[in-house]
Amino acid sequence: MINLSLLAVFIPTFFFVSATPGMCMTLSMTLGMTIGLKRTLWMMAGELVGVGLVAFLSVIGVAALMLQYPELFELFKYLGGAYLGYLGIQLWRSRGKMALGQPGDAPVTSRRELVLQGFITAVANPKGWAFFVALLPPFISDQHPLMPQVTVLLALILVIEFICLLLYASGGRTLRRFLSGSHNVRLMNRLAGTLMMGVGVWLALG
Repeated sequence: MINLSLLAVFIPTFFFVSATPGMCMTLSMTLGMTIGLKRTLWMMAGELVGVGLVAFLSVIGVAALMLQYPELFELFKYLGGAYLGYLGIQLWRSRGKMALGQPGDAPVTSRRELVLQGFITAVANPKGWAFFVALLPPFISDQHPLMPQVTVLLALILVIEFICLLLYASGGRTLRRFLSGSHNVRLMNRLAGTLMMGVGVWLALG
């Protein structure tokens, strides 16, 4: 279905791009820091659905259509960025559902909220659309059926993206343990809040 030599180029290329710090990876690290790796998996689920959707629609040309109607896309970006910025402010003030409390406090962020955060961050990222439009076509051959090739590439994309998200979330969990051991809960909330606000600004203005 796909030339193995092309896959040998595609896999390291996408892994490098995916592992580069960006909105989704920063969000994964932030949530790993504040709510832990296990609950961050729900955000990852939403993010992977969003990434898969963006990649698929980019291949079939919907990205070009979205570029013709940027107003709705801009509105979606701003709303998503404002929401993440609000969560960042709550974290910075050590308030809200995601703020790390004292030992024994249970996180109360719902799974639906986490899935939605990941999905919005992935879908509303214009650089993601541009990246897939530029990256995927060279790896698709017109000598073979389209859908089998797209299926293989999407599967590889989602696996690589998930691995990178896990690495970032694990880094946030490690930082959480370090700062919690030093009794710097407020510092950790403020660090996480700053990162979250940064993701929100990045999303809105990217």
